[in-house]
Amino acid sequence: MRIGELADRTGVSVRSLRYYEDQGLLVPTRTAGGHRTYPETALDRVIRIQELYAAGLNSAKIFDILPCMRDVDGRPSERATPRLVDRLRAERARIDRQIAELRRTRDVLDDVIANAETEHSTAPDQSS
Repeated sequence: MRIGELADRTGVSVRSLRYYEDQGLLVPTRTAGGHRTYPETALDRVIRIQELYAAGLNSAKIFDILPCMRDVDGRPSERATPRLVDRLRAERARIDRQIAELRRTRDVLDDVIANAETEHSTAPDQSS
């Protein structure tokens, strides 16, 4: 499939797909005319890339991790070394810390909202 179709089918912009290519995350083949073409497996790869970006990983980390993820057939990659597993665990721990921090921030915000609602509902009506 061409880059425009891949963009349409994944909901990812053509510009982002070209960036993924520049970063080595996505490797198209080229037609004789120089047009990019992608196999059907590129759909899953783009979705994985998006998920990893959403998890807060940068392109360098994604470049290391992506080849180690399970293939569509469910088989693990041969590149998943113990060292890489340790790095992935460290990334997971970082994400867990971010989640905990966001929860604390949300709790503080909930308290501020609750206090503001209480103060607003008990304040005398000044419109009369």
